[in-house]
Amino acid sequence: MSEERKSLNFLEQIIEEDLSNGMSQDKLRFRFPPEPNGYLHIGHTKAIGISFGLGEKYNAPVNLRFDDTNPAKEEQEYVDAIKEDIAWLGYKWDKELYSSDYFQQLYDWTIDLIKEGKAYVDSQSSEAMAEQKGTPTQPGVDGPYRNRTVAENLDLFDRMKKGEFDEGEHILRAKIDMQHVNMLMRDPIIYRVLKKHHHRTGNDWCIYPMYDWTHGESDYIEQISHSLCSLEFKPHRELYDWFLDQVVNTNKLRPKQREFARLNLSYTIMSKRKLLKLVEEGVVSGWDDPRMPTISGLRRRGYTPAAIRKFVETVGVAKRDNVIDVSLLEFCIREDLNKTAPRVMAVLNPLKVVITNYPEDKEEWFDAENNQEDAAAGFRKVPFSREIYIEKEDFKEEASNKFFRLKLGGEVRLKNAYIIKAESVVKDANGNVTEVHCTYSNDTAKRVKGTLHWVSIKHAVKAEVREYDRLFIDEAPDSHQDKDFMDFINPKSLNIVEAFVEPSLVDAKKADRFQFQRLGYFNVDIESTSSKLVFNKIVGLRDSWAKQKPKPQQNQPIKGNNNKQQPQRKAIDVIQKLGKKYTNLPEVKQLKVREEILELAQNVNYDEVQPLFNTAVKKVGTRIAVALILNVLIKNGQDKNDDVNAFIEKALEDKNELLVAEAKAI
Repeated sequence: MSEERKSLNFLEQIIEEDLSNGMSQDKLRFRFPPEPNGYLHIGHTKAIGISFGLGEKYNAPVNLRFDDTNPAKEEQEYVDAIKEDIAWLGYKWDKELYSSDYFQQLYDWTIDLIKEGKAYVDSQSSEAMAEQKGTPTQPGVDGPYRNRTVAENLDLFDRMKKGEFDEGEHILRAKIDMQHVNMLMRDPIIYRVLKKHHHRTGNDWCIYPMYDWTHGESDYIEQISHSLCSLEFKPHRELYDWFLDQVVNTNKLRPKQREFARLNLSYTIMSKRKLLKLVEEGVVSGWDDPRMPTISGLRRRGYTPAAIRKFVETVGVAKRDNVIDVSLLEFCIREDLNKTAPRVMAVLNPLKVVITNYPEDKEEWFDAENNQEDAAAGFRKVPFSREIYIEKEDFKEEASNKFFRLKLGGEVRLKNAYIIKAESVVKDANGNVTEVHCTYSNDTAKRVKGTLHWVSIKHAVKAEVREYDRLFIDEAPDSHQDKDFMDFINPKSLNIVEAFVEPSLVDAKKADRFQFQRLGYFNVDIESTSSKLVFNKIVGLRDSWAKQKPKPQQNQPIKGNNNKQQPQRKAIDVIQKLGKKYTNLPEVKQLKVREEILELAQNVNYDEVQPLFNTAVKKVGTRIAVALILNVLIKNGQDKNDDVNAFIEKALEDKNELLVAEAKAI
């Protein structure tokens, strides 16, 4: 098998095989067929990406067809939202179509089925029909109305269409085989009475076709070459083909249904019914709540189309259902925003710092780099004055040598400004520190280990910051038989704080994205106004959930050492081992190992990593691991000294793109 052949996913292989067997490429046509009964969610992005991605790959048209056969649940609101979501993701459809466009044709074909003795009106209760249908291990039995005459069936079906019967009084069924091993082939329902207003056809119809009957016939009408759907429809393929057998003209293209594994995500639910419950019970503010897995929710949260498309591409196309760790999605948005988001300073939990030897009436404006990943991003001016805010957690009165932030008697660098030294504190009646008094030094060239972000108090702009986290605390919240998925709601999924941001953000526009340095990525919410800035937390700089996962159980103790605890390996040793194989891993595994290294790096100090700076050039994986460790250390306050800068410069000159990218990120 050629390398090119190996690189194709199984759906592309099917298409390539069809093309090699004589199908003309101009006959290729795909479709994405959502039901307009809810908002699209992250699970749909895979189906969207597959169909539109194949359209892009083969320069083939892709239809957007709304499967609007159930007026009881469908609304124009959902149609508009779906179109907005697909366009936002960057995809363009060829034709906007609706199953309701084909109601008359489907009805005409149904009349033909009845005339051919292949469909009949059943007048039993749903309970009686279910009982006669049998089970997967027991065949069904024929119902009492299965052998109605063609004339009687035509008359009853016509009266159903005219609205003479109530809902549930009669249904129309295909006459296939009640003993068939596939239960879906046991005389499936084709039409039911639904006296509901349709969002497009109004009250023209009171009978509506079922999905299985509509789906394949719509594909045929539109001449869809490959009808791609998720695995739960695989048992439906036999019925899909049977229905096509009844209408297909041999001179026209016959659609082919093929199935792929759906996208399942940890810490997430995908059921529209359950998502609706979250909205109706006020757990979230709406379908576009930034905690929701809907595309509109992700968009409002601050996710980018590029990150979502990269996520779908990385997950790939599979034949088996599996669960993708949500941390991969979070990794993709971090990677995207690291390249594009301007860096700014914001303080979410402020502590006042007074620089006692800085003149009270003086202020300075320093140059600050907007994004070290993008040379074209340029610089901005940030104001500095005698009184500033820092984060409360960035100060301790007393701390160990591993605390690289501000402590009494210790020095830190203020990002883009001076070096300050903590001299004394002011406390309230309860003994809480309310102010830190510092002195500053003009000697910014001296080496200090910690660097803090800050904002000038007299220039700071108040902002509401909504710190979002995962909506569920369980990896599979709807998989427990004895518990409701609502039992796993994360009570800390939203924390609203009053923050202070640098003045450059006063003109920030809705949906603008930023990195709040040392804190994470944030975007401007749609509720933000000129008088009240509102920011949403998109994602942190690191995966804060990785450290919360339960540790795997220890292996059984070695015989003869039952009372001796096995020594725990140092983080730096584990990272070195991971780094050795890094460049040989497939992309999905590589991303997971990268996250693991970043997490382990929290437990590595500078003295442990420094000896690895001179790792041989050919050991690229180890050098990438070193770059990742340095990234974490520097974000935690480690200063860039000459040795660090030398390592970075050498890495930037390397031929390996992964190493260069990590070096740029430091």
